[in-house]
Amino acid sequence: MSLPAHFPELKVIPADLKSALSSEIIALGFVAVENSDPEAEKEFKLVGSTLLLKSIADTFEIDLLNELKFFTPTGKAGESFELPISAPDAKAERLLLVGLGDQSLAALRTAGATVGRKVKGKAQSISTFCATSDANAIAHAISATMGAYIWNLKSGPKPLKPTISLSISTLALQRALATAAAVWRARDLVHTPANIKTPAWMAANAKTVAKERNISIKVLAGKKLALFGGLAAVGNSSRKSPPRFIEITYAPKGSSNWPHVVLVGKGITFDTGGYSMKRPYDTMMAMKTDMAGAAAVLSVVGALPELAPRVRVTALLMCAENAVSGTAQRPSDVITHFGGTTTEVLNTDAEGRLVLADGLAYANLKLKPDYLIDVATLTGSATLGLGRQYAAMYSRDDKLAAKFYELGNESGDRVWRMPLVNEYIDALESDIADVNNDAAKGDYKAGSVTAALFLEKFVGDRKWVHFDIAGTGRSEADAGENPKGGTGFGVRLLTTWISSL
Repeated sequence: MSLPAHFPELKVIPADLKSALSSEIIALGFVAVENSDPEAEKEFKLVGSTLLLKSIADTFEIDLLNELKFFTPTGKAGESFELPISAPDAKAERLLLVGLGDQSLAALRTAGATVGRKVKGKAQSISTFCATSDANAIAHAISATMGAYIWNLKSGPKPLKPTISLSISTLALQRALATAAAVWRARDLVHTPANIKTPAWMAANAKTVAKERNISIKVLAGKKLALFGGLAAVGNSSRKSPPRFIEITYAPKGSSNWPHVVLVGKGITFDTGGYSMKRPYDTMMAMKTDMAGAAAVLSVVGALPELAPRVRVTALLMCAENAVSGTAQRPSDVITHFGGTTTEVLNTDAEGRLVLADGLAYANLKLKPDYLIDVATLTGSATLGLGRQYAAMYSRDDKLAAKFYELGNESGDRVWRMPLVNEYIDALESDIADVNNDAAKGDYKAGSVTAALFLEKFVGDRKWVHFDIAGTGRSEADAGENPKGGTGFGVRLLTTWISSL
């Protein structure tokens, strides 16, 4: 498997002194000890192999807990304290004491991000012994690579590649590596500026993934998009960057009877808003990230040959640029989607649902999946309601929604179920078409809900889930697991869910 540039080297090491001393930094976890007396001084304990901890303390002649108290720690997940160390024939120069909170998967992920950030962009090696089981170590390893993520187009010296070593089984490391590399790939796609990242460029990247992973791909362009009215209406606004329909499928030999999952990703490579132009104009600055859904589903499919689930998976990338030009769609236009449903366009900045509608209808009518999932940076309303820590999830299937909620907490890509309010459906009524794209009737103020209701018109009776990742798909700050910009949200959730089927 080819890895993205600067992706950290992940290594398996035993939890022993020799291995620990071979890295420049040794990361050890600590937790607060419960005490029934609220007035008592807070106590802490180190986590991991008792023999390893004693050996480190003896080698460097250091009382780790006494040194830790000097910093007055809280035990909160992710807090860290650094101790210089030195011993003959030891490569190790620093100890990194990392808070593990309640030692939950979420806490191990937070601690992993701290470990990764410590060596981000540096040719340094760090051995982390914070996780004591394979399940915890997988989450810890993925988050460590996410914390170490770096991407830029600056001239001069390039970022260096760190080495992160963990006490983990080889099989577990392989699963962590596949998922982490997929998150990294999704982030790289999202961060690429729109003057490079055209729909054709997205198709070229998808072809590279397909060739590397030995999976099938189909790309439609030009006249072959005649039946995809939404994709054509949005994408034909840019004559230099015309739209692409990309279908990429993981279907190993003998998989014809396996469950079939179709993932549909919004792939707007840049969004001006069209004639309904975004205001204030500085809101356009982040719009190179409006293809985060397509980046996620492509990266998920690319990870599946390593994860080897007994599931057929097809990803549909609906890629277009939403520009202002003489060929751009206008407010009041009526378009015909794949399958025949018509939409009156009232707002050209509600373009994501137009391209997704084609993908969902195609999936429903042609691919006939057992599960139909779409991922999109769709509405600002989702961000207003849930912020940037939870994606909005919509589904009529209680069991499926509950499963995604559970796996969201497990994977770190957290989702919150929102209601498909039947009373709001009349907002989509049009005098001249089957639906309007702006939910303009009524005054419901529920933009994320009505957008989901619009998409539901195209899914038939499939087991369908819609993820609105407008808040979680990009980060406003470089902190924790996420860099400023694209997060790769959805990759961990979908790979975990697919592997569970």
